[in-house]
Amino acid sequence: MVQEEAATMKPGHVMICTLIFIACDLTVSTLLYICTCKKASIIQDIVQFDIFHSMSDVWGTSLLRASISLGALLGVAWNRMNGPRRLQASLTPMTLVCYLIASYATIKLLLYSEEDKPVKDPWFWSLLMWTWVSSAVTLLTWKQMGEMTPCRQEGRSYSEVFDDQERRQKQEGKSEISGATVGRLLSYSKQDFGYMLTAFLFLILCTLGEIFSPYYTGLVIDGIVVQRSLKQFSSAVVILAVLAVGSSFSAGLRGGLFTFTFARLNIRIRNLLFRSLVSQEIAFFDENHTGDIISRLTSDTTIVSDVVSENVNVFLRSLVKAVGVIVFMFSLSWQLSLLTFLGFPIILLVSRVYGKYYKKLAKEVQTALAKANNTAEETISAIKTVRSFANEETEANVYSEKLQQVYSLYKKEAIAYTYYVWSTGFTQLVLQISILYYGGHLVISGQTTSGNLISFVIYEFLLGDCMESIGSVYGGLMQGVGAAEKVFEFIDRKPKMVNDGTFAPEHLEGKVEFRNVTFAYPTRPTAQVLKNLSFTLHPGKVTALVGPSGSGKSSCVNILQNFYPVEEGEVFLDDQAIKMYDHKYLHARVSMVSQEPVLFARSIHSNISYGLSSVPLEVVISASKRANAHTFITELPNGYDTETGEKGAQLSGGQKQRVAIARSLIRNPRVLILDEATSALDAESEHAIQQAMNSDLQGRTLLIIAHRLSTVEKAHNIIVLDRGRVVQQGTHKELMQEGGLYSQLVQRQVSGLGAEEKDQTRSLQAPTKESRLSEPANER
Repeated sequence: MVQEEAATMKPGHVMICTLIFIACDLTVSTLLYICTCKKASIIQDIVQFDIFHSMSDVWGTSLLRASISLGALLGVAWNRMNGPRRLQASLTPMTLVCYLIASYATIKLLLYSEEDKPVKDPWFWSLLMWTWVSSAVTLLTWKQMGEMTPCRQEGRSYSEVFDDQERRQKQEGKSEISGATVGRLLSYSKQDFGYMLTAFLFLILCTLGEIFSPYYTGLVIDGIVVQRSLKQFSSAVVILAVLAVGSSFSAGLRGGLFTFTFARLNIRIRNLLFRSLVSQEIAFFDENHTGDIISRLTSDTTIVSDVVSENVNVFLRSLVKAVGVIVFMFSLSWQLSLLTFLGFPIILLVSRVYGKYYKKLAKEVQTALAKANNTAEETISAIKTVRSFANEETEANVYSEKLQQVYSLYKKEAIAYTYYVWSTGFTQLVLQISILYYGGHLVISGQTTSGNLISFVIYEFLLGDCMESIGSVYGGLMQGVGAAEKVFEFIDRKPKMVNDGTFAPEHLEGKVEFRNVTFAYPTRPTAQVLKNLSFTLHPGKVTALVGPSGSGKSSCVNILQNFYPVEEGEVFLDDQAIKMYDHKYLHARVSMVSQEPVLFARSIHSNISYGLSSVPLEVVISASKRANAHTFITELPNGYDTETGEKGAQLSGGQKQRVAIARSLIRNPRVLILDEATSALDAESEHAIQQAMNSDLQGRTLLIIAHRLSTVEKAHNIIVLDRGRVVQQGTHKELMQEGGLYSQLVQRQVSGLGAEEKDQTRSLQAPTKESRLSEPANER
């Protein structure tokens, strides 16, 4: 804390320094003014004021600066609570005041040059230089006073408020120096440095042609009007034609190379973002809406690359052209050049204010669009549910409301842009009229030629276009930066759960052990789902997890697949913590079929062999037969090449589950998890799959989560969960004799079945001789 206070100037020091500067400004300005008066007294200079010779008006600006600074100092001293905040809010108007003072000093230089050419008085130059410097320092002291910390706020001590202020400034600084900067965007184009350099060379060639054109246009005018020389006129026209052809050729190559380079940037950013997204922990996708993520991946990345590619191209061209134009303008007339530059700081100031506001609006627009996209994605993905409840109109209204929020932000953007164009256009108009009037005066007085004036006016138009382009580019870049902030936030995000295990043994038995596991989902850290949970899954055995909804069955599966970290305890696979296993190895040995399996919009062959490379059709067919899927697949028009549609929409629920079971069996996992995997199958298909799995255990660990009695009763071990704890454990027969929660669940299920379903359940509870022979020996 002491180091931080030492590094930051205290409020008392700021006020003392400001007071010293005010006194210094008045003293130096007065002394320099007395020296410029030479033999005349100050009173005579004021009484006999002549704008072309007197400097009392410039000295008067020091009084204005001192009055403003002294008033601000007294205001802060009188109201230490709100004074600094008000100064900070009025920083932009104060910038304008200091600019006007400096501009008046520049105008004074032009007026003096009319009578005294050139101005040789060193005291005159000293007073002008001091006026420019002191105007800048006045603005700096205003800014420093605006950042002062109040000594007390709502009864808190100075140190407490100071700490809060420091913390707030650091947070603001962190947001200002965010990763979403143009420099970082361009850093992703390092691989395309050669293309960028070539494009920049053509940009320079194109700009040189545009810069020299007004100069030779002036020579054409002088050749016609002043010298009336056909030779000079003709040579200037030829050079203009060559410049036009070369400039057009270079412009085409420049634009093509920039477009190509930033297309590569778009692909690169999308790849980086997608790779970062798929590496995030599962909890990240629980916290963020799919529509929001997709909006960042599609809309925002496109805005980033398109806006930046377009604006960087324009910015570089305008910047190079502006530098060349300024050189030619000063070579033609330094007086007109100074007059021209008086107006551009106003344009830059307006552009800065507009750009800052536009950046804020751009971020709000992207957020609103992401919310609207999320609503659309959620509705379209669940269109059957929407249709079944006849809720199309409501969803359309919700989406319309989200779009109205986007529309209101766009409206704010349009209003801000209107004011921006008005202010810059008016400034340019006043500037152009002033240049024409003063330029005409210089031509009439013989200080320049008509050709030079025409060339200068053309250059002034070019410079105005350049400055306008740079101003608009700033707003465009802020839009790209606003869209890039969330993109970079996702790219830079480090997963809170890293799959960095390396253990990958050649042989795996498949013994799973939960040891005193306590778990809560990251999105609900206060609600413990599992509480000191312990049980074991043995190889070659079928274990069933049962319990009422919310008891923690699916949570056990999620933890076993290393989707979420546990709070306490550990899950072991062959006496090794699952987090120590290699990510690919673990999920090749532990496979799951969920209640609602997700298939990809690919062929059945690709879905079954998903995650594997170069899988022969024979192996796919073998897995499909074990999953009782081969028959229906061969009956499809294209067999294993049949497209399943988005999320398997072209297949029925039972067909999707059988394909998902085949997708797990083809890996020959040592631990197979079936989370209500046969819930969508008829009794005959379920019985066939159970027989295939029981006969194919071969030391495999099988974990079943199901509510159906026919699925659970044949398990070697049944674990009953309730509120995250194991309340019963044993075989079906043992648990029925014991009574308790398991017996209650069975009775509720049987009492809820119809007569036909009860007959099917009894037939499964009393299997035939053939089915008994197919069951494991220990089960019989």
